Amino acid sequence: MNKDSLVQFVQRVMPISQLKAEQLAAKFMPMKIERNSYLLKEGKVCHESHFIEKGIVRSYIYDIEGNEVTTAFYTKNTFAADLLSFFKRAPAREYIQAITDCETWFITYEDMQTSFHTIPEFREFGRLNIVNQYGILKERMLSMLQETAEQRYSHLISSSAEIFQDVPLKYIATYLGITDTSLSRIRKEFAKKNTGS
Repeated sequence: MNKDSLVQFVQRVMPISQLKAEQLAAKFMPMKIERNSYLLKEGKVCHESHFIEKGIVRSYIYDIEGNEVTTAFYTKNTFAADLLSFFKRAPAREYIQAITDCETWFITYEDMQTSFHTIPEFREFGRLNIVNQYGILKERMLSMLQETAEQRYSHLISSSAEIFQDVPLKYIATYLGITDTSLSRIRKEFAKKNTGS
């Protein structure tokens, strides 16, 4: 594992020199996570924020009827963490689980706080990254209210096509807020449209 993708991510979020980006990336440690392992369980405090180098992670909850509902997918070059639990030091309400074998770069809450207080660029990177993640959450909330299931499916396949190769369809269906049957129908219609038949 090398930190090239993390360094590039830092520079995309905040334009800084290669050297400074490498100094920020140096605060992150490597971790290998086996498929189906948990990064976080409901009721536990989130102690680590993971930058995904390789693999796919999902977060999920149980709804009031006891059904699993996927709330997010985290793929290569994204951060996986329960931000509320991480920063508020409060018990998480979600599970975060590796769907595939994963390789990540992680930072602990304590190391992040130390870096915030001692490295101005790290503080700014953290702020911008949190703003970006808030934007993703907001977009998702609005899409669930304002878009059809077909539109949500179309956006997911255009932004994260790799999900459809490695993630069970039942997880994707709950993420889109539809049944497995509806997802099968949408996939067939989508394939027809795109092959012109």
